[in-house]
Amino acid sequence: MTYHVALLGSVNVGGNSRVAMADLRDLARDLGLNEPQTLLQSGNLVFQTKEPAGAALEKRLEAAAAQRLGLTIGFFVRSAEEWAEIIARNPFAQEAADDPSHLLVQFLKTAPAASAVTALQAAITGPERVRASGAEAYVVYPDGIGRSKLTGPKIEAKLGPATGRNWNTILKLGALAGL
Repeated sequence: MTYHVALLGSVNVGGNSRVAMADLRDLARDLGLNEPQTLLQSGNLVFQTKEPAGAALEKRLEAAAAQRLGLTIGFFVRSAEEWAEIIARNPFAQEAADDPSHLLVQFLKTAPAASAVTALQAAITGPERVRASGAEAYVVYPDGIGRSKLTGPKIEAKLGPATGRNWNTILKLGALAGL
């Protein structure tokens, strides 16, 4: 059994796609996923399974959420080993130490093309910085996320479906996954 972290995109944000975390844990149990735990109310799920992380597991979770919870949402699943690599690859170590709530990791379905990352970087009009590694994009918001013009939809327009978590949440989920 391996720990996995599943992130739901756009859950319990702005009143859209509401789901109780108890329902999410029950869904995971019903799918045969072991020891499901949630963190916060924003769609963070940690569980154990023998299944590999990846598109097949994501699709199974998405289909079950649609059928049982009436939610059409994306799941982004990483194994604990992949999660450790995401933490280790952080290109903004100083920002993570100094201001972790303003460092986000955007989880993507696939690794973006270098040209897509370059196009996103070129579209930035503020002080934000973006670096991509694998199927994740690391984004620093020095002036805060709420006022930034580098929004989730703008990121998704360049890099594809995504969901973001701040560095504090990344570390807490890592701890739940045994890191």
